Amino acid sequence: MTKEKNVVRPKIDLQAEAIAALEAARTLPPGPQRTDALKKAGIQQKAVDGMGLLFAKLGRPPGKT
Repeated sequence: MTKEKNVVRPKIDLQAEAIAALEAARTLPPGPQRTDALKKAGIQQKAVDGMGLLFAKLGRPPGKT
């Protein structure tokens, strides 16, 4: 009997993946493939942002967690 573990990936890893996906999407030539890749990269970035602030911008109070 095996138990499934809920593995929570660190936010920094997710941020790095989102950045890598965006960079990869930007290298594609214009067209539907690039559009889809940019959309997926945006969705990944929004998922990371939904987990809270990674770094607060200067002059702004930290967000609620």
